[in-house]
Amino acid sequence: MADTPVEPASPPATSPKSAKSPSSPAQPPLTNTAAPIEVDPALPDDDDEFDGYATDGASGASTSISSSVRDFAFENNRRYHKFREGSYHFPNDDLEQAREDMKHSMIVNLCDGKLHFAPLKNPQAVLDVGTGTGIWAVDMADEYPEADVLGIDLSPIQPEWVPPNARFMVDDAEAEWVHKPESLDYIHIRHMTSAIRDWPKLLAQAFRALKPGGWIELQDFYMEITCDDGTMKDDDPVHDWLENVSKALYVLGVDLKAAAKNPANLHAAGFVGIEKYVSRVPIGVWPREEKLKTVGLYNRAIMSDGLQGISVGPFTRGLKWTPEEVELYLVKVRKGVMNSKTHSYLPFYAVYGQKPVS
Repeated sequence: MADTPVEPASPPATSPKSAKSPSSPAQPPLTNTAAPIEVDPALPDDDDEFDGYATDGASGASTSISSSVRDFAFENNRRYHKFREGSYHFPNDDLEQAREDMKHSMIVNLCDGKLHFAPLKNPQAVLDVGTGTGIWAVDMADEYPEADVLGIDLSPIQPEWVPPNARFMVDDAEAEWVHKPESLDYIHIRHMTSAIRDWPKLLAQAFRALKPGGWIELQDFYMEITCDDGTMKDDDPVHDWLENVSKALYVLGVDLKAAAKNPANLHAAGFVGIEKYVSRVPIGVWPREEKLKTVGLYNRAIMSDGLQGISVGPFTRGLKWTPEEVELYLVKVRKGVMNSKTHSYLPFYAVYGQKPVS
C-alpha cells in the first residue's frame, strides 16, 4: 500500500496576490517520443473564429443507483457528487458532462478511433474506472458485444438507454473493491490523475481482480503545459494556471502529475509487458496537420469551457482563494488559451500492462 501523501512544507496561498502554495514533488515526465508538431504558418494571433466547438457556458462503498445517491451537492453555483462528498473536486453538472464527452471525442480522434491500445482478445468482463458520463463504456460495449462492460463512478450521471451488455454502478474506486479475484479481463482508467490519491493501492486491487493474462490500461495527460519552439513566455498564464491547479490539488492530497509514475507503479504492482503510446495534444489550431488541428480545437474548447469548473473547487478548497479572486485570475487565462502565438501542448500517454499468466 502507498504511504499517506506528504504534507506541504508551508501553508497554501490565500489569494492570487500572495505567495504561491508549495509545488508537489518534482516528477520527471515520461519520455516524450512523439514527433514535434509542425506549425501552420497562416494563423491569426487569437483564434476566435475557430470557436465552433465551444459550448454555451462555462464493498459498503459500492451501491446500485438509488434515490439517495442521486442527490447532489452544490457549491459556488456548480453541482458536485453527493456520494463520498468532497472526494472529487470537480463538478458533475450538465456543462461538465458536455465537456467530458468532448474529451472522449478528442482522445478517440487523437488515437485514430481506437478505444484502447492493449491487445485484447475477446474480453468477457471489462471494468471502466471513473466512467463519468459512461461514453467510453457504451462505445466499448458496442465494439465488444460479447463482453460485460461495467462503469463505476462517484456520480450517477450515466444514460439510462445503453447497450444490453453495458451497466453502471455508483462506487468509490479507492475503497475496497467488490469485484471477485481473477474475474476481469480488462480494466480501463482514463483521466483519473485528478482524482486518485493512492495509485499503488488502486493498482494492487486491480491486479487481484484481473484474470491471469488480463490487461490494465491507464490513459492520461502529463499535466504540464509544454512548448518545443520557445514561443511560450515565462509568465504564460495558461502554464501558471495549470501549475496552480496542481498546487491546489496537492494540498488536497492528489498528485496531478502522477502520470509520470504510471509505468513504475504498474511494474511495482506486478504487471508485465508494459508498453506505452505517446502523443502531443496541442492547445489551439496552430498545428499544420489537419488531425492535430482538429484535436487542438477540441482541446482549446475543453480548456476554455472548463476553466471555471476546474479551478473553483481546488482554488477555494486548497488555496483558500475567494470565488471572486478565482474569476478575476481566470480573465488572463482565458485570453491565453486563445493565443495562437504560443505553440503549447499537453503530453498524452496510454500505458498498459498484463497480469502474468502464471
